[in-house]
Amino acid sequence: MSLQLFNLKGKRALITGSSQGIGYAIAEGLGAAGAHLILNGRDKPKLEAARANLAAKSMTVHAAAFDVTVEDEVNDAIFELEKNHGAIDILVNNAGMQFRTPLEDFPSDKFRELLRVNIESAFLVGKAVARGMIARRQGKIINICSVQSELGRPSIAPYTATKGAIKMLTKGMCADWAKHGLQVNAIGPGYFKTPLNQALVDNPEFSSWLEKRTPAGRWGNVDELIGAAVFLASPASSFVNGHILYVDGGITSVL
Repeated sequence: MSLQLFNLKGKRALITGSSQGIGYAIAEGLGAAGAHLILNGRDKPKLEAARANLAAKSMTVHAAAFDVTVEDEVNDAIFELEKNHGAIDILVNNAGMQFRTPLEDFPSDKFRELLRVNIESAFLVGKAVARGMIARRQGKIINICSVQSELGRPSIAPYTATKGAIKMLTKGMCADWAKHGLQVNAIGPGYFKTPLNQALVDNPEFSSWLEKRTPAGRWGNVDELIGAAVFLASPASSFVNGHILYVDGGITSVL
Protein backbone atom coordinates (compact mmCIF):
# COMPACT_ATOMS: atom_id res chain seq x y z
CA MET A 1 0.00 0.00 0.00
CA SER A 2 2.70 2.50 1.00
CA LEU A 3 4.63 1.98 -2.24
CA GLN A 4 1.46 2.63 -4.27
CA LEU A 5 1.47 6.17 -2.89
CA PHE A 6 4.53 6.82 -5.06
CA ASN A 7 3.28 5.06 -8.19
CA LEU A 8 3.02 7.34 -11.26
CA LYS A 9 1.89 4.67 -13.71
CA GLY A 10 -0.25 6.16 -16.47
CA LYS A 11 0.43 9.78 -15.46
CA ARG A 12 1.76 12.20 -18.08
CA ALA A 13 4.56 14.52 -16.96
CA LEU A 14 5.88 17.57 -18.82
CA ILE A 15 9.35 18.65 -17.69
CA THR A 16 10.67 21.91 -19.13
CA GLY A 17 14.37 22.31 -19.78
CA SER A 18 14.87 18.56 -19.56
CA SER A 19 17.49 17.72 -22.17
CA GLN A 20 20.26 17.75 -19.53
CA GLY A 21 21.10 18.36 -15.89
CA ILE A 22 18.45 18.54 -13.20
CA GLY A 23 15.53 18.43 -15.65
CA TYR A 24 16.79 15.26 -17.30
CA ALA A 25 17.44 13.56 -13.95
CA ILE A 26 13.95 14.41 -12.70
CA ALA A 27 12.42 13.18 -15.95
CA GLU A 28 14.28 9.89 -15.66
CA GLY A 29 13.12 9.50 -12.05
CA LEU A 30 9.48 10.18 -12.89
CA GLY A 31 9.71 7.77 -15.80
CA ALA A 32 11.15 5.05 -13.56
CA ALA A 33 8.13 5.58 -11.28
CA GLY A 34 5.83 4.88 -14.24
CA ALA A 35 5.08 8.31 -15.71
CA HIS A 36 4.78 8.94 -19.43
CA LEU A 37 7.32 11.66 -20.14
CA ILE A 38 7.24 14.79 -22.29
CA LEU A 39 10.67 16.40 -22.53
CA ASN A 40 11.02 20.05 -23.47
CA GLY A 41 13.88 22.22 -24.69
CA ARG A 42 14.90 24.53 -27.52
CA ASP A 43 17.93 22.58 -28.79
CA LYS A 44 16.26 19.93 -30.95
CA PRO A 45 19.29 17.62 -31.45
CA LYS A 46 20.07 17.63 -27.72
CA LEU A 47 16.39 17.10 -26.89
CA GLU A 48 16.13 14.18 -29.30
CA ALA A 49 19.26 12.59 -27.81
CA ALA A 50 17.72 12.84 -24.34
CA ARG A 51 14.46 11.32 -25.61
CA ALA A 52 16.31 8.44 -27.27
CA ASN A 53 18.33 7.74 -24.12
CA LEU A 54 15.20 7.44 -21.97
CA ALA A 55 13.30 5.49 -24.61
CA ALA A 56 16.18 2.99 -24.64
CA LYS A 57 15.39 2.38 -20.96
CA SER A 58 11.88 1.26 -21.90
CA MET A 59 10.24 4.52 -20.88
CA THR A 60 7.35 6.11 -22.77
CA VAL A 61 8.78 9.47 -23.78
CA HIS A 62 8.03 12.23 -26.29
CA ALA A 63 9.96 15.39 -27.15
CA ALA A 64 8.35 18.83 -27.47
CA ALA A 65 10.65 21.59 -28.70
CA PHE A 66 9.12 24.96 -27.90
CA ASP A 67 10.25 28.22 -26.31
CA VAL A 68 8.82 28.44 -22.79
CA THR A 69 9.24 32.24 -22.78
CA VAL A 70 6.91 32.87 -25.75
CA GLU A 71 3.24 32.78 -24.76
CA ASP A 72 1.80 31.82 -28.16
CA GLU A 73 4.30 28.97 -28.51
CA VAL A 74 3.50 27.74 -25.02
CA ASN A 75 -0.27 27.83 -25.51
CA ASP A 76 -0.07 26.12 -28.91
CA ALA A 77 2.31 23.45 -27.61
CA ILE A 78 0.18 22.59 -24.57
CA PHE A 79 -2.94 22.39 -26.74
CA GLU A 80 -1.24 20.04 -29.23
CA LEU A 81 0.34 17.90 -26.52
CA GLU A 82 -2.94 17.33 -24.71
CA LYS A 83 -4.77 16.70 -27.99
CA ASN A 84 -2.21 14.16 -29.22
CA HIS A 85 -0.98 12.53 -26.00
CA GLY A 86 -3.65 13.16 -23.38
CA ALA A 87 -3.99 15.33 -20.31
CA ILE A 88 -0.86 16.59 -18.57
CA ASP A 89 -1.05 15.38 -14.97
CA ILE A 90 2.34 16.61 -13.75
CA LEU A 91 4.27 19.75 -14.69
CA VAL A 92 7.85 20.40 -13.63
CA ASN A 93 8.87 24.01 -14.33
CA ASN A 94 12.61 23.45 -14.53
CA ALA A 95 13.77 25.70 -17.41
CA GLY A 96 16.35 28.16 -16.15
CA MET A 97 19.61 29.95 -16.82
CA GLN A 98 22.47 31.54 -14.90
CA PHE A 99 24.77 34.50 -15.59
CA ARG A 100 27.53 35.58 -13.24
CA THR A 101 29.09 39.02 -13.02
CA PRO A 102 29.40 41.74 -10.35
CA LEU A 103 26.08 43.51 -9.89
CA GLU A 104 27.45 46.94 -10.78
CA ASP A 105 28.51 45.55 -14.18
CA PHE A 106 25.48 43.32 -14.78
CA PRO A 107 24.17 43.84 -18.36
CA SER A 108 20.54 44.96 -18.49
CA ASP A 109 19.78 42.60 -21.36
CA LYS A 110 21.00 39.63 -19.30
CA PHE A 111 18.87 40.73 -16.38
CA ARG A 112 15.78 40.79 -18.59
CA GLU A 113 16.71 37.39 -20.07
CA LEU A 114 16.97 35.92 -16.57
CA LEU A 115 13.50 37.27 -15.78
CA ARG A 116 12.05 35.69 -18.93
CA VAL A 117 13.69 32.29 -18.61
CA ASN A 118 13.58 31.83 -14.85
CA ILE A 119 10.25 33.46 -13.93
CA GLU A 120 8.08 34.20 -16.94
CA SER A 121 8.44 30.65 -18.28
CA ALA A 122 7.02 29.16 -15.07
CA PHE A 123 4.16 31.68 -15.16
CA LEU A 124 3.32 30.98 -18.82
CA VAL A 125 3.63 27.18 -18.79
CA GLY A 126 2.05 26.93 -15.35
CA LYS A 127 -0.97 28.95 -16.43
CA ALA A 128 -1.40 27.03 -19.70
CA VAL A 129 -1.22 23.61 -18.01
CA ALA A 130 -3.25 24.63 -14.96
CA ARG A 131 -6.32 25.47 -17.04
CA GLY A 132 -6.75 21.80 -17.95
CA MET A 133 -5.88 20.65 -14.44
CA ILE A 134 -8.49 22.98 -12.98
CA ALA A 135 -11.13 21.60 -15.33
CA ARG A 136 -10.21 18.05 -14.24
CA ARG A 137 -9.87 19.13 -10.59
CA GLN A 138 -6.49 17.49 -10.15
CA GLY A 139 -2.86 18.10 -11.02
CA LYS A 140 0.68 18.42 -9.72
CA ILE A 141 2.95 21.39 -10.42
CA ILE A 142 6.55 21.38 -9.22
CA ASN A 143 8.60 24.54 -9.64
CA ILE A 144 12.37 24.45 -9.35
CA CYS A 145 13.61 26.96 -6.81
CA SER A 146 17.16 27.05 -5.41
CA VAL A 147 19.02 27.68 -2.19
CA GLN A 148 19.28 31.14 -3.76
CA SER A 149 15.56 31.46 -3.02
CA GLU A 150 16.84 32.03 0.54
CA LEU A 151 20.53 32.93 0.28
CA GLY A 152 22.58 35.48 -1.64
CA ARG A 153 26.09 35.23 -3.08
CA PRO A 154 28.29 37.74 -4.90
CA SER A 155 27.89 38.08 -8.68
CA ILE A 156 24.44 36.44 -8.98
CA ALA A 157 22.05 39.00 -7.47
CA PRO A 158 19.58 38.93 -10.43
CA TYR A 159 19.53 35.11 -10.42
CA THR A 160 18.84 35.21 -6.68
CA ALA A 161 15.99 37.64 -7.32
CA THR A 162 14.43 35.29 -9.87
CA LYS A 163 14.64 32.29 -7.56
CA GLY A 164 13.12 34.26 -4.71
CA ALA A 165 10.30 35.14 -7.10
CA ILE A 166 9.76 31.48 -8.01
CA LYS A 167 9.42 30.69 -4.31
CA MET A 168 6.65 33.25 -3.97
CA LEU A 169 5.05 32.33 -7.31
CA THR A 170 4.78 28.77 -5.96
CA LYS A 171 2.94 30.03 -2.90
CA GLY A 172 0.73 32.25 -5.07
CA MET A 173 -0.14 29.36 -7.39
CA CYS A 174 -1.10 27.35 -4.31
CA ALA A 175 -3.29 30.19 -3.04
CA ASP A 176 -5.20 30.34 -6.33
CA TRP A 177 -5.28 26.72 -7.43
CA ALA A 178 -5.36 24.48 -4.33
CA LYS A 179 -9.13 24.95 -4.11
CA HIS A 180 -9.37 23.35 -7.57
CA GLY A 181 -7.59 20.16 -6.49
CA LEU A 182 -4.05 21.08 -7.56
CA GLN A 183 -0.93 20.65 -5.46
CA VAL A 184 1.72 23.26 -6.28
CA ASN A 185 5.09 22.87 -4.59
CA ALA A 186 8.76 23.45 -5.30
CA ILE A 187 12.14 21.79 -4.95
CA GLY A 188 15.05 23.96 -3.85
CA PRO A 189 18.28 22.28 -4.97
CA GLY A 190 21.54 23.14 -3.27
CA TYR A 191 24.78 22.95 -5.21
CA PHE A 192 24.64 20.08 -7.69
CA LYS A 193 27.06 18.96 -10.34
CA THR A 194 25.27 20.19 -13.48
CA PRO A 195 26.26 21.94 -16.74
CA LEU A 196 24.85 25.16 -15.21
CA ASN A 197 27.39 24.89 -12.38
CA GLN A 198 30.31 23.46 -14.33
CA ALA A 199 32.44 26.58 -13.90
CA LEU A 200 32.06 26.28 -10.13
CA VAL A 201 32.64 22.52 -10.12
CA ASP A 202 35.91 23.11 -11.99
CA ASN A 203 37.02 25.80 -9.52
CA PRO A 204 39.03 24.12 -6.71
CA GLU A 205 38.75 27.18 -4.46
CA PHE A 206 34.96 27.28 -4.76
CA SER A 207 34.56 23.52 -4.33
CA SER A 208 36.68 23.63 -1.19
CA TRP A 209 34.57 26.50 0.20
CA LEU A 210 31.35 24.65 -0.64
CA GLU A 211 32.43 21.44 1.04
CA LYS A 212 33.20 23.37 4.23
CA ARG A 213 29.98 25.42 4.01
CA THR A 214 27.67 22.41 3.46
CA PRO A 215 27.00 20.15 6.47
CA ALA A 216 27.02 17.10 4.19
CA GLY A 217 30.52 18.15 3.06
CA ARG A 218 30.09 17.67 -0.70
CA TRP A 219 28.37 18.59 -3.94
CA GLY A 220 25.01 16.96 -4.64
CA ASN A 221 24.44 14.46 -7.44
CA VAL A 222 21.40 15.11 -9.59
CA ASP A 223 19.89 11.68 -8.96
CA GLU A 224 19.49 12.76 -5.31
CA LEU A 225 16.65 15.04 -6.44
CA ILE A 226 14.56 12.16 -7.76
CA GLY A 227 13.01 11.15 -4.43
CA ALA A 228 11.74 14.68 -3.78
CA ALA A 229 10.35 14.94 -7.31
CA VAL A 230 8.52 11.60 -7.16
CA PHE A 231 7.10 12.48 -3.74
CA LEU A 232 5.73 15.85 -4.91
CA ALA A 233 4.41 14.34 -8.16
CA SER A 234 2.66 11.41 -6.49
CA PRO A 235 -0.43 10.77 -4.32
CA ALA A 236 1.94 10.69 -1.33
CA SER A 237 1.88 14.51 -1.26
CA SER A 238 -1.90 14.94 -1.59
CA PHE A 239 -2.07 17.44 1.30
CA VAL A 240 1.28 19.15 0.71
CA ASN A 241 0.76 22.54 -0.92
CA GLY A 242 2.76 25.73 -1.33
CA HIS A 243 5.83 24.04 0.17
CA ILE A 244 9.46 24.49 -0.89
CA LEU A 245 11.42 21.29 -0.23
CA TYR A 246 15.15 22.10 0.01
CA VAL A 247 17.45 19.30 -1.09
CA ASP A 248 20.74 20.93 -0.22
CA GLY A 249 22.87 18.84 2.11
CA GLY A 250 21.85 21.17 4.94
CA ILE A 251 23.33 24.40 3.56
CA THR A 252 20.22 26.50 4.32
CA SER A 253 20.22 25.27 7.93
CA VAL A 254 23.56 26.75 9.01
CA LEU A 255 25.42 30.04 9.00
